[in-house]
Amino acid sequence: MVVKKSKVFNQIIAELARSFEKLPDYREGVNTRYEIKDAAVSAFSVFFTQSPSFLLYAKQLLQIVFSLSFLQKLFGVEKIPTDTQTRNLLDPLAPSLLSELFPYGINLLKEKGILKNFESYAGQILISTDGTETVSSQKLHCQNCSHRELKNGETHYFHSAILPVIVKAGNPRVLPLSPEFITPQDGHEKQDCEREATKRWVKRNSAALKGWRYTMLGDDLYSNQPLCEAFLAAELNFILVCKPDSHIELYKTVDFLAKNGLVEAFEERHWNGRHYEKHSYRFVNEVPLRQEDPLLVNWLEIIITNESTGKEIYRNSFVTNQIVSFENVVPLAQDGRTRWKSENETNNTLKNQGYHFEHNFGHGEEHLANFLATLNLLTFLLHTLLDLLDEEYQLLRKELVTRVDFFNDLRALLRYMVFDSWDDLMFFMLRALEIPGYI
Repeated sequence: MVVKKSKVFNQIIAELARSFEKLPDYREGVNTRYEIKDAAVSAFSVFFTQSPSFLLYAKQLLQIVFSLSFLQKLFGVEKIPTDTQTRNLLDPLAPSLLSELFPYGINLLKEKGILKNFESYAGQILISTDGTETVSSQKLHCQNCSHRELKNGETHYFHSAILPVIVKAGNPRVLPLSPEFITPQDGHEKQDCEREATKRWVKRNSAALKGWRYTMLGDDLYSNQPLCEAFLAAELNFILVCKPDSHIELYKTVDFLAKNGLVEAFEERHWNGRHYEKHSYRFVNEVPLRQEDPLLVNWLEIIITNESTGKEIYRNSFVTNQIVSFENVVPLAQDGRTRWKSENETNNTLKNQGYHFEHNFGHGEEHLANFLATLNLLTFLLHTLLDLLDEEYQLLRKELVTRVDFFNDLRALLRYMVFDSWDDLMFFMLRALEIPGYI
């Protein structure tokens, strides 16, 4: 479903403005020339236009007379703070203050009937999550930095987060949800930090997630009993990678059952366009996840081999709370494999496709780095919403195939010209490119 001449951009920007207006102002002096909202929107516009430099972008805005008009008309900014003022205003703000904007975007897709396109087996919505670093430095650091000691004796400071996204096998898009930042408060090694952050994220979003409508996906780090129990307590299903070397007790049981003919197995033959593949499946229900006081889980395995050469192409195994059968083992395995989108279509896109996610746009002393990272994720969501809901945006992206071309053109136009609205900007670009129907 595509909304012809939709007002998606204006609708979302208005919601952003309403949310930004509620941001707290911790200033105690009389120098309140700039509104917190204007600082937040100005920072958001840096990420929306995929500018690689906060400082250069801010200087250009202040140098060009059209800039204020562009920010006023498209983003509702009243006064443009400098990059330093923007950072100072945003530094005290916790990134959790922006969390409500992510479900707003997802609900908008639901209202338009688009979210159904992300439903997987049995109508489930898959949420894949993975940890990633955002910014790092050997010089700059703050109270929310994690750190590690390097072999050369230097200290490496960094910020990291888990980035949950809604995914669907065969769908090239992902829908980012609110992040959860890993901070020194976790007091654990990296693995436990990521697990503890995931538990916090589940607890914070439990009201919206409960009802067994969502399935959590994750790598082997997540197939940990306390975390699985946290998923179940929040009424979340799970399909998690489960490796033999980290789940010794489980695989002892699987091997024993297999030797006694109690592990189900079957094969399918698939043509991949070049050669036939053999897809081999095994599964068994109610096996212990660990040795002491174990949670009983259901196990499945998929192995893909080249039929002509016998070469193994793919192998993985998963645990799930869902009963596995001959009828559902194939879609469950497919859903489990979809977790790779966390790395390829989320982390890779954010770091290498114009969002500059690991770039230090501003570190600050309190929350700035994490607040800016959250704004960057919100722009990722907005771009995805436009791609799903705005026909003119879709036409432009089809013509300007690469993300770099589109945003280079967008930044150039906004730097030197004034458009009364987002629709006017889209129409100008479509007409200039001689898109049929807009000439």
